[in-house]
Amino acid sequence: MSNVKFMSGENIPLEMHKVRMVQKVNLIPVEDRLEAMQDAGFNTFLLQNRDVFMDMLTDSGVNAMSQNQYAAMMQADDSYAGSETYYRLEAVLQDIFAMKYFLPAHQGRACENIIAQTLVKPGQATIMNYHFTTTKAHITLNGGSVEEILTDEGFKIKSDVPFKGDIDIDKLKECINRIGTENIAFVRIEAGTNLIGGQPVSMGNMREVSKICRDKGLKLVFDASLLGDNLYFIKVRDAAYKDVNIKDITREIASLMDVVYFSARKLGSARGGGILCSDEQLYLKMRELVPLYEGFLTYGGMSVREMEALAVGLQETMDFDVINQTPIIVEALCNELLKHDVPVVTPPGGLGCHVDAMEFCAHIPQTQYPAGALAASIYIASGVRCMERGTLSEQRNEDGSERLAEMELARIAVPRRVFTLSQVKYTADRINWLYKNRGLIGGLEFVEEPKMLRFFFGRLKPIGNWPEVLAKKFREDFGDSL
Repeated sequence: MSNVKFMSGENIPLEMHKVRMVQKVNLIPVEDRLEAMQDAGFNTFLLQNRDVFMDMLTDSGVNAMSQNQYAAMMQADDSYAGSETYYRLEAVLQDIFAMKYFLPAHQGRACENIIAQTLVKPGQATIMNYHFTTTKAHITLNGGSVEEILTDEGFKIKSDVPFKGDIDIDKLKECINRIGTENIAFVRIEAGTNLIGGQPVSMGNMREVSKICRDKGLKLVFDASLLGDNLYFIKVRDAAYKDVNIKDITREIASLMDVVYFSARKLGSARGGGILCSDEQLYLKMRELVPLYEGFLTYGGMSVREMEALAVGLQETMDFDVINQTPIIVEALCNELLKHDVPVVTPPGGLGCHVDAMEFCAHIPQTQYPAGALAASIYIASGVRCMERGTLSEQRNEDGSERLAEMELARIAVPRRVFTLSQVKYTADRINWLYKNRGLIGGLEFVEEPKMLRFFFGRLKPIGNWPEVLAKKFREDFGDSL
């Protein structure tokens, strides 16, 4: 990374790229934003992008691709079987991760489906630092359950601990002894942890977990979807890796794992996904499911053009000046909000800035989905689409009762190399205004609730007329300004 200091003393994130292609965006008036939110059932996933000014819902599939990725797409070999594109991608993955076998899939959750069907037996538990929504769904669909053993520090909003995504080693040992190795499908590390603020996992923790798993004969599965951010944090927050290059850090992580899988919509800034392992027998078991669910073994449901872009994107992920672009902007956004006492998860993680809805909307009961209400309010106030990461993102208990999330977060994702610093400052400005007027935000209740992954397409309604009151206050304060 270029070490650039500003004479003013300001700590300003410096974009290590230039813009060569642009896409026009549209900022509609607050009254129209209110109407769009009502039409979307107060679920930001159901907004039409034509009504969105800045789409900060996710970093999945919306990162900006490089000129080299676009150029690579032109050499794609679209053969159904035996495509040269596949072998180019396979060679890149083998070089980066030093794992022998690669299976392609159309995205990360497709990898989860294959892994869960291969490893999970009814009644078995999967142990992990923290679950992701689709991961948990695939495990439970196959008759398994999830045991979360994140360190206690991971659930603290304000902290100075650099690696809050670590597994609690004492909890891991207790969990294995209590459940029994024969009743454990696998142990999973997600780096970083999507649902609790994009917090990274340390190399030391991965090393300890790997040793325990190998001593106990347990499979260790690594979700590498957010690996780019985690590599950045290892390099800047762990003095032992300050002078270690990114590829060597990546290979060390992979050497500790039995299975590595990823969503290319995050890792590699392309589309698709993949599974890597070095165990031939495990590879053969998973291989049988690829043609059944994904496509032939040399495309796995991916477009060959996307595979070419992915191969280049993965190589670029080994460049520190590429992977630092999300974390430094996330930190800048968090700092802008902290100046105005807006509660955010600290230290800033990867993926996005995470606002603590539990404190921001302390007057809203958790059963009325404060993070969902905050996400809807942020859109009304700014035109910025973000995502609820809280109780709405959970699934109900078997008895129908609500499983209250440990954290209620509104995640403002920062796709890589997409938004300018002025747009980030605009986002902070509108959230700061909203925080001053947070008493106007009310709760939500379901009117249409799917049984599984309800946050994707469930519909809600406000409890009372608070959205109209909020929009009116915005117009009073900002006048003709959008």
